[in-house]
Formats: sequence, structure tokens, C-alpha cells
Amino acid sequence: MAFDYLADKLTTTGVEALVIDTVHFFIELVPLSISVPYVHIWNVLHLDFSGATPASVFSCPLDSSPEGLNRNAENLRKLGAILGPLAEIVRSYAEKVGLNIDWNDSAATVSKLAVITQTPKEFDFPGIPWPAQFHYAGPFHDDEGRGRYPFPWEQLTGKPLIYASLRTPVNGLDDVYKNLLKAVEPLEDVQVVLSVGKNINPENLGRIPSNTIAVRSAPQIELLKRAALCITHAGLNTVLESLARGVPIVAIPIGYDQPGSAGRIAHHGVGEFIELDELTAERLRGLIEKSFARSELSRAG
Repeated sequence: MAFDYLADKLTTTGVEALVIDTVHFFIELVPLSISVPYVHIWNVLHLDFSGATPASVFSCPLDSSPEGLNRNAENLRKLGAILGPLAEIVRSYAEKVGLNIDWNDSAATVSKLAVITQTPKEFDFPGIPWPAQFHYAGPFHDDEGRGRYPFPWEQLTGKPLIYASLRTPVNGLDDVYKNLLKAVEPLEDVQVVLSVGKNINPENLGRIPSNTIAVRSAPQIELLKRAALCITHAGLNTVLESLARGVPIVAIPIGYDQPGSAGRIAHHGVGEFIELDELTAERLRGLIEKSFARSELSRAG
């Protein structure tokens, strides 16, 4: 639809420049076709198409050995296959509007003015050969960055707080929540706030443990200010909001860029992660206890 209508809309409304979210792959061909300048912004975790580090849709560790670089290249080929149907539409449009694109160059249509990422440099993998116009500028949030939600603050007991949020759009997985509830149930010395979002019916989760408050939505930043640990799907916003407040993370990546965030959490030692197909209540409880033990050692040091 963008290729069919966006150029006319930009022209008739007098748009002089665009800021493009990079998840809209190749939409920049439209301003390119009518000579309108544009910049790119990565609100999600950026993709490294060079192969120097793992692409962010994979949770592979940083590995600069020949084997690691070969794995990165193979994963980029897998990503290319996923984007294959889109590539056909894109090439057809470029030919239609007379754009001569070198499709072997992954950066051929990337903004030459600025590519901005929400990811702080300190959280990224090192050694990515970014172009000069690439800028680390995140995180893109402050204390007003979330909506205001009613919350039963009076139910907080003062015990160490675990804030758990797995409200990714691709998570309608009851078992993830059930394993989480089973994992925290025996932990008598903590309290848990679980934000389940709109994709889960809380009635399907069974009995909620006495140490857990389950809500549809929660005032995330306010709770993170009080939290000792965050359990999350590793969406970049929640990860950065946790790290900005010094809250360690246990990540359960589910999709999108979340595996890449989880890989960086492990690489920088700011938390733990477990793959979705390896998730059990016992393993998750072990990571929670490991995170608390590490936190205690850090405070003692």
C-alpha cells in the first residue's frame, strides 16, 4: 500500500523530509523515488547486516572465530529467506519507478544522512563496522514514557520485588505464564507483580500464588524503581527501562528482536536468559535464585 499511495500523499501534503522506522523495510524507496530526504531510526534493536555480530533475531553469543562468523552469515541467509516475499515486491517497485539499486549491498537504501538507534552503545556488541552516519542515541524514554495505570499499591509487602512483564504482541502462550507462576510460588521471601497484557485470559492460568499480584497492565517504570529483578520477554523498551534503574534481568525471548537483546544481556553480565523451548519452572526458578545471589554478592562487594 505504501508503494501504491505514499509518494502521492507525500507530494500533495508537501512533506519535505521523513523519519522512517526501520522495521518498515524498504519504505525508503518511496522518498528516494521523489528525491525527498529521510533518516532511519531503530526503535527496536538494530540489525547488523555485516555479519560481524549475530543478527538481532538470533540469540547467538558474540563469536569472532571463523565458526562464529560462518554462523552469522548463515543466519543472515535465513533472514534473507524470511524477507524473500517482500524482496520481490520491493524490486518490482524499484524497477517501476526507475531506481537503480545494488541489491547485493545491504546498505544500498539506508539513509546517508543519519541512522539512529535507541540501543545505547554500552549495551551493544562491540566490533560492528557501522557507517559514519550511524548514531547510538538511546534510550528513548523518561519517567513519563508510560501510560498511567491503576495499581493496588497497598498490596505491596516490602519484600524484594520481582516485576514480570511478557506483554509482547506475539505472546499468547499460557504455558510461559504458568511456568513463571510455578517458578515463583515457592519463593516465600519475595513478592511478584505479573503484568499479563491483553493476549492472555488470567482465568486460564489457574491459581495465582499468594506471593503474586497479577494485573492486565501495570505502571512499569514506577514498579521498576522498586524492583530487585525483572523477568521479561526482552523487548528493548523493558530491557532499557530496567537497566536504566540498575535492575537485573531474567529474559525469556519469544520473537522479533528479543533474542538479540537476550544475547546482549548475557554478554554484558546484566542478567540471564533462557530459550523458550528450554523453559521449565525449575530452570526459571534456578535463574531467579542465581540472579538474587549475584545481586547479594554485588552489594556485599
